[in-house]
Amino acid sequence: MRIDTIITNARITTLDPARPRAHSVGVLHGRIAGFDEELDGVTADARHDLGGAPVVPGFNDAHLHFSMLGKEMTQLDLSAEAAPTLDALYRRVEEWAAGKPDGAWVIGNGYDQNKIGEHPTRQVLDRIAGGRPVYLVHNSNHMAVANTEAFRRAGHPDPDVVTAPPGGSAVFRDGVHTGLLQEQAMTLVSHVLKPVPQEELVAALEAASAWALRHGLTSVTEPGIGGRLIGHGPADARAFQTAYERGNLRTRVTAMPFIDAVHDLGRVDDGLDGWGLDLGLRSGIGDEWFRLGPVKIVSDGSLIGRTAAMCCDYRDSPGNRGFLLAEAEALRENILRGHENGWQIATHAIGDHALDVVLGAYEEAQKRLPRPDARHRVEHVGVASDEQVARIVSAGVIPVPQGRFISALGDGFLAALGADRVERAYRMRSFVEAGVELPGSTDAPVVPGEPLISIHDMVNRRSASGAPIAPGEALTPAQALRAYTIGSAHAVHEETRKGALRRGNLADLTVLSDDLLQVAPDRIGELQVRATMVGGVFGYDAEGALAPS
Repeated sequence: MRIDTIITNARITTLDPARPRAHSVGVLHGRIAGFDEELDGVTADARHDLGGAPVVPGFNDAHLHFSMLGKEMTQLDLSAEAAPTLDALYRRVEEWAAGKPDGAWVIGNGYDQNKIGEHPTRQVLDRIAGGRPVYLVHNSNHMAVANTEAFRRAGHPDPDVVTAPPGGSAVFRDGVHTGLLQEQAMTLVSHVLKPVPQEELVAALEAASAWALRHGLTSVTEPGIGGRLIGHGPADARAFQTAYERGNLRTRVTAMPFIDAVHDLGRVDDGLDGWGLDLGLRSGIGDEWFRLGPVKIVSDGSLIGRTAAMCCDYRDSPGNRGFLLAEAEALRENILRGHENGWQIATHAIGDHALDVVLGAYEEAQKRLPRPDARHRVEHVGVASDEQVARIVSAGVIPVPQGRFISALGDGFLAALGADRVERAYRMRSFVEAGVELPGSTDAPVVPGEPLISIHDMVNRRSASGAPIAPGEALTPAQALRAYTIGSAHAVHEETRKGALRRGNLADLTVLSDDLLQVAPDRIGELQVRATMVGGVFGYDAEGALAPS
């Protein structure tokens, strides 16, 4: 028998209990054909000797803004690494603006007021931008700061009299608008930046796909296409299709349509009014490269922006408990209708009050119309009590916390919640020990999206300053690896074809510089990706990692 590829001299962790370890693997038509002795007498068109390198199933990020990640690669980087102080941020904006043509937009992203002391202001941006419009997006993507020229371009000649739409807030100081826009208020300016040219969206996806391969990511779930706030309407799906047709979408994508894109369809069946996309599609349609996933709903904001809906005041913001982005009844109705129409539902809920609202709707939906294995999700689960953890487990809901937040945002969590409440932040071990198949994710580009650093954070749970963040919620390396492979596949009903390396599954794998299950836990973040295979094809090979034999 002749197959496409045989990989030899490897230390393969399969995550398949029937064969947990192997040294060689064969590939035929993009799927795994066999291991070790099953390949005796088999020839192949290509053979690769990995020189004893460790191999794991391809990493899978269950919540990564793929298009946004690629797009932000072309914008001004204002992360704390690039601009560690507010003055440094202003200098970068001024230098970037000076290199732009007169009147050109200055778009930046990634700043965090928790790390630089405060938000930039409209007034300073006016002074340094040379008359150009400036729009700086917070790293949470739940806030942005605009200067006066940006407001003018968006149809608001006097920012001091703007009114935020429902679900948003415009921040004033002594009656003067600072330029800070929270949640839905971002649309006061962001609408004028759209539509984005189609080729820019396609290029962003191609850049994100190349980035993913360099970091061992073979699959991602894109949490929101077709929306108005962070998406681009119908252009999103068209861009994915175009990138796929050109052969440049080399990472598998499950895309969540934003709630904005889902609407009434009229009567589609006896006793059922349709609720979905215009073609009546719902979760699951597509192929192994691009498929439709859960419908995405957003209930509240962010912890580091102090807009997540909490049951108690933020520790450093007395009187502020954040807010829901829609009325609780509207959230409930959308969840019920999505459930009744067969959708898997993924609802962003970070604050514990928002979590109560969302869980109540999920519980009601299953009581009214039981759907075994619906696998509804709660994205983030930023703060959860023991009782809420138990409700999530009982309801069969999948929590999707971000381990990468711990080091990147953990100090901000401490400031927002205090030492006691931070023990309930981004819980993981509690779910795993209760039998939940936990996925792994980063929410990139909110924080950097490298899976190995995320796994490191899931295991070590220390902030950038070294402070422990709910250390009792730390996972073992094996649990974290399972989350980033099997768990993320399970979160979108794909565990039968990816997540573990077994015969018949997709040939998606990642070659590492060392065995993450054997190195010291505090060294996991130092590991490197040597090569990445998707569908039996090595899309990334660092420094000749693939030695032909």
